[in-house]
This record gives sequence, structure tokens and C-alpha cells, in this order.
Amino acid sequence: MELELKSKEDLQRMRRAGQIVAEVLQRLQQEAKPGVTTLELDRIAEDMTRKRGAVPAFKGYRVGNRVFPASLCVSINEEIVHGIPSSRVLREGDIVGLDFGVVVDGYYGDAAVTVPIGNVTSAARHLLDATRESLWQGIRTIKVGNRLGDLSHAIQSYAEGAGLSVVREFVGHGIGRRLHEEPQVPNFGEPGRGRLLREGMVLAIEPMLNLGEPGVLLKEDGWTAVTRDGSLSAHFEHSVAVTADGPVVLTEL
Repeated sequence: MELELKSKEDLQRMRRAGQIVAEVLQRLQQEAKPGVTTLELDRIAEDMTRKRGAVPAFKGYRVGNRVFPASLCVSINEEIVHGIPSSRVLREGDIVGLDFGVVVDGYYGDAAVTVPIGNVTSAARHLLDATRESLWQGIRTIKVGNRLGDLSHAIQSYAEGAGLSVVREFVGHGIGRRLHEEPQVPNFGEPGRGRLLREGMVLAIEPMLNLGEPGVLLKEDGWTAVTRDGSLSAHFEHSVAVTADGPVVLTEL
């Protein structure tokens, strides 16, 4: 698939999509409390999105003959990504990954956060803080003329320095008029390697880090990825434009 560079007008439209994603995730963080079901969070996300004239990006997303049935991905504790909303109730001490995307006027936005439900263990808090910071370590490397490997290495080195493991089966991606575009954006790699960063690229950068080993299993639903050893996992994501002035985060308020 050919790399698609975005114009300033494209980025303005993507910023609109990104703002809706940011608003929804902000609300979901407020609503994610003990006693709330993941399906309730999904309904809130879809309702907010449609009221803003956008469409949920994940609902109906197809991989082969599998179709994602919900608007929001909700991944709890050992679930890494792509958890399906259900009647499951959030409990004190859980950590919950909220991954959400929209399409508006033909352009996509995509972001994720992982949040604590009530009081969590110090290990869980460390996982959340370090995964969030690893994302920003990657974002800070974005500069025209740098390479993807610089970004990937920054995430990996910070994560492993914090005693966490990097999931390798899932990576970030380009984003624009399609949810998943070139290039792939791994959360591990060697500096100075990989594709050159060019003005107009937009990258969905999304480290997924585990407290234990990096191994992954896929649950019977065909979507939900979990840690092989049952350890906690966290996921943070922003859609970020490469500009002449450095990185511009499209999915923050």
C-alpha cells in the first residue's frame, strides 16, 4: 500500500475527528467506575459520536470473515487489545483499556487510554504510568528526517528500562482516509532504521506493554488478545501528524 501524505486541509479534517475521539475518551474516563458495565461505556461512546455528526470507526470493522460488533474496544486487566463490550461489570482494582476511533467527513481519528478503576496496586499504577510515558517518549522523537526506528526504539528502551515487556504481535499504523494505512509502527526497533519520517505523515502510535512476559493469546471470540501468562497489560495511543515544526497530536483536547 502506498504511503499517503496529508495536506494542511487534510490535517484540519483529521483534527476534527481527533477532537471527537478525545472528547469521548475524556467522558469515558469519568464514567468508568466500579459497577458500570463495559456495554454501558460502549453506548455512551456511540451516542456522543453520532451527536457530533461522526460515525464510530470500529463498529462493523472487518478482518476476513470476522466483524467487530461494537463501537468501543474495552480491554480489562490481562486483556491487551480488542476486548468486546458486554454485560461484564467493572470492579475496584481493575485496569481498563479504552480504544476508540471515529470517521468524520471521510477522515479517521484513533486513540486509546488505560484507566484505573478505583484503587489499584502499585504495580498496576507503575504499568499505567510507564506505558503512557513510553507513548510520549515515542512522540518526542518525531521530526522530519528521523526514521521510524528512532520512534520504535524510544518506546522499547523506555518500556524495558521500566521493567515491562513490549507486545510484538500488534503495532501502530498510519491513519487518514482509512483507519489502517502505511506504514506499520512497531513499538520495538533499532534507531536509524526504517522509513524516513516525512511531512504530512500521520501515525497512530500505540504502545502495548505487559507487566509479565510479552506473549499473546487470542480468545475464542476471535478478537480479544490477552497476555499468555495472565499478567496485566496497558495500552495508550495517539494519532500524531509529522509536520515541519515537529509532532502535532491530533487526538488530545
